[in-house]
Amino acid sequence: MAAPLIRVQGLTMAFGDNVVQRDLAFDVLPGEVLAIAGGSGCGKSTLLRHLIGLQAPAAGQVLHGTQDLYAADAQTLATLRQRFGVAFQAGALWSSMTVGENVMLPMQLFTPLDAQACEQAARFKLALVGLANSFDAEPAQLSGGMRKRAAIARALALDPPLLFLDEPSAGLDPLSSAQLDELIQHLRDDLGTAVVMVSHELGSLFALADRLLFLDAHTKTMTALGPPDDLLHHGPPGVQAFLRRDATPTETSTA
Repeated sequence: MAAPLIRVQGLTMAFGDNVVQRDLAFDVLPGEVLAIAGGSGCGKSTLLRHLIGLQAPAAGQVLHGTQDLYAADAQTLATLRQRFGVAFQAGALWSSMTVGENVMLPMQLFTPLDAQACEQAARFKLALVGLANSFDAEPAQLSGGMRKRAAIARALALDPPLLFLDEPSAGLDPLSSAQLDELIQHLRDDLGTAVVMVSHELGSLFALADRLLFLDAHTKTMTALGPPDDLLHHGPPGVQAFLRRDATPTETSTA
């Protein structure tokens, strides 16, 4: 079995004396989609920030390979961050740059590629996410779904083995959401990219997630970890209730 890309051990997240989640322990495996779900206020996005080095834990470790993310010096941390891509909920594209310039930026900062090679690679990444004709477009000209795809293209700029997505389907119409699900499935199945995805969309959870990590806002810890179908039928009662909100037979079949 391949070594985990990330290992979380005894993680406690807090804002001052306010504990958000405690005693979290799980791995992120190569080539899997791990979805993080739970009720409002349970700390899903907070956990994502801890996994990418934006918020230090109150206790515990976040290991990328064998390196503790929060014990790394600045140079090591910069190197670690080049091994994963992040697409935030609102896309966070630079409005003063074209879509192509947004995607090229990580390559210009962190690779020795010349201008022509950067453009060629950026055009390839945009084509990969279905935006082959958007290289010269301004972010404001894109629809919400297109902006999210462009953000994923930028997150893939350095060919990372791991991708973090914060509510990728939030605010999208059903067709755009389904297209984004297809893209994430393609990244996992055809490119072997591991994806950690925060989501509350049941359709996406059942269609994409190999495993689901459930955070409980009341007990302030993880209460389940496993395939969504298994948790739907055999998980703790609170998790089953969450997953049955709008469950239908088509939603409970894994991709």
